[in-house]
Amino acid sequence: MKLIAGNWKMNLSKEESSNLAKSILNEFKNNKNEILLCPPFINIPVVSEILKGSNIKIGAQNMYFEDKGAFTGEISPKMLKDYSVSYVIIGHSERRHIFKENDDLINKKVIKAVKEGLIPILCVGELLEEREKNIHFDVVKNQVEKDLENVDLIDPNKLVIAYEPVWAIGTGKNAEPKDAYEMHKFIRELIAKKYGEDFSNNLRILYGGSVKPDNIDSFMIVSQIDGVLVGGASIKFEEFSRIIKYKGSGC
Repeated sequence: MKLIAGNWKMNLSKEESSNLAKSILNEFKNNKNEILLCPPFINIPVVSEILKGSNIKIGAQNMYFEDKGAFTGEISPKMLKDYSVSYVIIGHSERRHIFKENDDLINKKVIKAVKEGLIPILCVGELLEEREKNIHFDVVKNQVEKDLENVDLIDPNKLVIAYEPVWAIGTGKNAEPKDAYEMHKFIRELIAKKYGEDFSNNLRILYGGSVKPDNIDSFMIVSQIDGVLVGGASIKFEEFSRIIKYKGSGC
């Protein structure tokens, strides 16, 4: 089953979030693939109520690794679970590069998410200069190894990895399907070394980075790609709808 995840980032009011969630639910309540909506924290309750009892999942864009305490502005996994959140995005490039989150912090978040029964969507990816220096595989290898250190898993359904070339996020640029294939295959080989071939073969690895209606079909036919993490296009019903209805989706 493919995973089509929408990261709404810091967008949409309560009313806009409600209307978008209702539209997606009405159109795709019987979709054969898994659809995930990740609204801003403040709109998780209203979206969660709309999606209650449906097959469309709700996720968070971030979390902290403590249950409670003097951590102003942070949200704990237990708070997320109160609203039926099942997935949490961890290590998104905007968290890494705007908010300066390092691999040690990301690793703590992944460990805590797994412990609490949330499915982390671990984001990895290189900067443009790192690709131009031909060190992009080294960068991603380092992220995968550090971010999953001491993360004990048996079930591949308890983890998702999203490959996001940072230079393609919100820029209108995107990696070529060949580039995505090579990196996804590389990540899967890294996972196989850590968790075994069977785990790796069944792990969902998503592509993210300026996913649009006009390029979704070319990515979803790539054998190593198990879904997409969509940013800007996920807050526009017409665009996200077309992405969900990618060629071969059966919609």
